[in-house]
Amino acid sequence: MIYGLGIRHVGEKAASTISRHMRTMQAILEARVEILQAIPEIGPVVAASIRGFADEPHNRALIEKLAAADVNMESQQAAPESVAPGALAGKTFVLTGTLPSLSREDATTLIEELGGKVSGSVSKKTSYVLAGAEAGSKLQKAQDLGIPILDEAAFREKIESGDW
Repeated sequence: MIYGLGIRHVGEKAASTISRHMRTMQAILEARVEILQAIPEIGPVVAASIRGFADEPHNRALIEKLAAADVNMESQQAAPESVAPGALAGKTFVLTGTLPSLSREDATTLIEELGGKVSGSVSKKTSYVLAGAEAGSKLQKAQDLGIPILDEAAFREKIESGDW
């Protein structure tokens, strides 16, 4: 629902992260910028945008109408403390190119279910780049930084073996 509200700078990933940490819409609407920024991966721009959205009376009225129409206002995601650490805990992946049998969404879900994170850009903090056909500048940057690059077959093999 957070993503569907169209809050500026809040994409699907940020919305998912926020709903995992702030369990109700009311908590989100009442949260100060500092509280929002304390959520992992939520920076000052997104936090300020959410606060600005919540401060607008017409946005509050919309949320009230949705609640009155029995739209669920509570997160259905597992709370962060209830997620068991997985094989990919502490690892950050960047996806680039087209994978043979996994969509980006499926690859992201798989990585997150195993405790890893998916980032949109390559940095020194990136653990692995999962690269498919027609990979572009992200692949080149990973090579320049010496970050391990996996194709889908190697990625699946590592998941099965648990050898990270």
